[in-house]
Amino acid sequence: MSGQSGEQQGTPSSATAEYRIEDLAHASGATVRTIRAYQDRGLLPRPERRGRSNVYGDTHLARLHQIADLLDRGYTLASIKELLEAWDAGRGLGGILGLVAEVNGPWTDEEAARISRAELDATFGGTQDDKAVADAVELGILERIPGNESEFLVPSPQELAVAAELHAAGVPLDAISEHLRELRGQVEHIAARFLDFTTEHVFARYLDHHPPTDAEAAEAADLVRRLRPLAQQTVDAELARAMRLFATRHLQRHLGTPAVAPPAADPSPVTLPEDTIRAVQALVGPDNITAFITAAAEREVQSRVLDALSMSTQVKE
Repeated sequence: MSGQSGEQQGTPSSATAEYRIEDLAHASGATVRTIRAYQDRGLLPRPERRGRSNVYGDTHLARLHQIADLLDRGYTLASIKELLEAWDAGRGLGGILGLVAEVNGPWTDEEAARISRAELDATFGGTQDDKAVADAVELGILERIPGNESEFLVPSPQELAVAAELHAAGVPLDAISEHLRELRGQVEHIAARFLDFTTEHVFARYLDHHPPTDAEAAEAADLVRRLRPLAQQTVDAELARAMRLFATRHLQRHLGTPAVAPPAADPSPVTLPEDTIRAVQALVGPDNITAFITAAAEREVQSRVLDALSMSTQVKE
């Protein structure tokens, strides 16, 4: 850092610190090669030339920190250049960074916790199962803590508690892992659909030009904050409806409750129009076509049965 080399022109305690490229690299955490590459790509201003030396200042250090932060958030160097050029043009980055922080922030109020290996084993029956632990780490249910082999970070204690309850009820750990993999794929499909929907109808006006103005980004961040819980609320409501429907049907079947409308003894296959298949695929994806058509047909049959029962009651009255 400044003051560590006789070739530096200033110190960090001065009004404006000055650095050689090696000291700037040390202060920022970047390499000399990276700093030069950023200069060549126009991401970093050129240093001031003094005699035979290049002198960097606090603005260069701040810019390197900004670049590193945006890279950590998943931005490409090309996108970062656009953002920095907008900032240099006086449009500001406050709104942009606020939007990035809002999207990258936690989407749940749940707080991560820690659990020791002994506590973990006790939670799942008291027997060590290294394969189950490896599966949990792969799925992100557990995260290893560098330098600490006896503890794990638990990003979602609620998810781990669900797994423990299922295991206590008799579900094998490998079956729980497989179920979560399948469920995660389906939930990610729902999340992608919700994102596409809100992007098309809400956020397109902010994202059509790059980058958005500071005010537009701030407004978009506020919308993210307001719309964030809607996806979970919708899924919760629909899951509750579906669970009640299918659990009731499942219970009736296993308790031998007579069905209101027994299925035909010899059902025949039905060929659906190609346009219908393509429309369903666009809506739910290729892996869920059969399940969607089945659920839609069952819902229609149930609706007609309920209508028939209702009409029958009215006639008797």
